[in-house]
Amino acid sequence: MKATTSDNLVLISNEASKNLAEKIAGEMGIPFTRMIRRIFEDGEIYHAFPVKMAGRDVIIIGSTHDDQSQQELLDLINGSHFWRADSVNVVIPYQGYSTMERAKPKSGEIPKGITRTRQIFRAYPDFVGFVDLHSEALLHGHTGKIHTKHIQTDSLIVEKIKSLGIDNIVLVSPDYGRSKWVAGLASMLNLPHTAADKDRFAMDRTMVHQVSSVVEGKTVVICDDMIRTGGSIIQTAERCRQAGATDIIVMATHLVLCGSAREKFTESGINKIIGADTYPGVHNDSLLDIYSVAPLIAQTLITQLGVTSH
Repeated sequence: MKATTSDNLVLISNEASKNLAEKIAGEMGIPFTRMIRRIFEDGEIYHAFPVKMAGRDVIIIGSTHDDQSQQELLDLINGSHFWRADSVNVVIPYQGYSTMERAKPKSGEIPKGITRTRQIFRAYPDFVGFVDLHSEALLHGHTGKIHTKHIQTDSLIVEKIKSLGIDNIVLVSPDYGRSKWVAGLASMLNLPHTAADKDRFAMDRTMVHQVSSVVEGKTVVICDDMIRTGGSIIQTAERCRQAGATDIIVMATHLVLCGSAREKFTESGINKIIGADTYPGVHNDSLLDIYSVAPLIAQTLITQLGVTSH
């Protein structure tokens, strides 16, 4: 991809990700361009670009956590092409359905992680970056003409854990599937780590059996890529307490926290969840400690597009 200048960039977003997009624009030193958006009485949504798009390098920030946000992202990509943007570059802070990247044989399941990502690729953006994917399989759902990147937040997580100023920490993965990633974080921090022994017995139900005694007498930081219902993390926390942990902190990039997840965490005695601002609507409060991925995304885009100041 050819280099571009900062004054040739147009940074827009779908409605859900506008707060994060504003932060990214600030980090890049460029304006955030707010789409003209109206909703008609029949529910149809009107969009218009408020600036000239022809020949511009467009950046679109858009989480796809619900159907409307997915469709809006597709509209923005296709609209940018319609008005002859020179390049269309997408960053998806949170990719919806990312845990559904495969279908069991003869199940008839639709692997929506793949099919929905292919919808985005078939709109032909030039670049798509995904933040902390559940599965990197989604990166490869195109014909090879689109440049993709897994934007991993490991460096931000490491700095956040360091900033806690807590000694005697052990990192814990809630299952063996994430243990390699957690081991990498532990290596960067020079900390011990372990993984819980978890079984899945239904689509959204799990059972955590045991945790290593390495957690005894330590503050446990349970690390995962996302929290939806929180069930397995709460079970992991309980097993850690049974194994002698003195305190529990939870850390995950994507804080979905659906249903009564917040209440369940509070009732279980967990009073601190650290996460990123990738999932729309999360903010700092008495339970959540939020850090921003805006600087990381901004630097990724500057490098990817070869942005110069003139």
